[in-house]
Amino acid sequence: MEDLPITLSRCNVFTNGELDTERPIPVVPKSHDGVLNEKQFVDYKDRRVRFLSWLLKVGKYPDKAEGYSPYTVYSTAYRTARFDLWLWEQKNEYTYPPQSDDAAAYMDWLAFSDQSQVMKGKAQEGLQHLSKWLHHEYGYDEWEFEYTFDGSGGNHQPQDFLTREERRAIRQAALNEGNIPAYDSLTAEERNGWKLYISNALGKAYDEVTREDWDEVNGWEITSLVWTSLDAGLRPNEVRNARTEWVDTRNGVLRIPKDESSKNEGNWTVSLTERTATALSRWLEEREQYERYEDTDTLWLTSHGNPHGSSSLRRLLHRLCDQAGIETANRKMSWYTIRHSVGTYMTKERDLAAAKAQLRHKNPMTTMKYDQVPVEDRRSALDRMG
Repeated sequence: MEDLPITLSRCNVFTNGELDTERPIPVVPKSHDGVLNEKQFVDYKDRRVRFLSWLLKVGKYPDKAEGYSPYTVYSTAYRTARFDLWLWEQKNEYTYPPQSDDAAAYMDWLAFSDQSQVMKGKAQEGLQHLSKWLHHEYGYDEWEFEYTFDGSGGNHQPQDFLTREERRAIRQAALNEGNIPAYDSLTAEERNGWKLYISNALGKAYDEVTREDWDEVNGWEITSLVWTSLDAGLRPNEVRNARTEWVDTRNGVLRIPKDESSKNEGNWTVSLTERTATALSRWLEEREQYERYEDTDTLWLTSHGNPHGSSSLRRLLHRLCDQAGIETANRKMSWYTIRHSVGTYMTKERDLAAAKAQLRHKNPMTTMKYDQVPVEDRRSALDRMG
């Protein structure tokens, strides 16, 4: 194995007030010595060379092939390597490249750590550079975070959130979204399945369903996704990972597995409004008609049969905002915007404990083993929130 550190280039760095012109940009820093076996080291070094070289050559403005300064890449190299090491320790295994869930977990950990706001902001900036590379080179969704840290020293703040009026407008816009397949686009066999669905939806006898009835029934896929997110504040990865077994329409809740618990025991019980529970019930019935859902229990997929990601959800939200007349200029409008509105108004309507339970927050400085706020109380708060 080669000696560490493996370096890429050199840059000027001020150390103790003096200029050091021979400081190398670390590909694999000393902190990783003894952590990786030979094969892991080769894989990691190769990926890191590609990542850091990309930043140097084209990373700042890829369309103009303009890279970041060597000093910026030097700083990013250390910050992202620190994240990598943290992740391997958490998972007790080597993995690369990291995923959006990994980055979100790291930001959660940083949020409640003793590090300064400047250090947190710089760490987040490094992860944004890593996300940028993964997006441009491998087609990953760009990472989004619950917190925005001010690298200049300010406090971390949630991203923008929807107002009550905007929440109601988005809910209404989502109600207008979605159509079932057109009659002429279906085979005879497919029409039989949809005819049964339409007869149930309209409360009409199967033999009495006509071609014109196809125009009377709308799809519930997007409506159920958006309404559930407005209630539960679903993160993008939770939309992607949602399964049909999470849904308990009889009791009006989502039961989200606590995957982060050491024994994977128990669930997060998340309140839903009655209208959202109805939308989910209708969607689960409609979902049975689509071929792309035949071999999966994934609750929602894109029209191409892929799991939703940050980019597809951001586009959906912007489309709904356009339909609802909500201005998106000068706002960071992502799927987390919905989540932050849930936290903001749940806290106002009830209290912080209710918001933590509804949003499934994991604060390492606070132990909350039980949800002390009844599900029905949180449901009434959701109704008032719109």
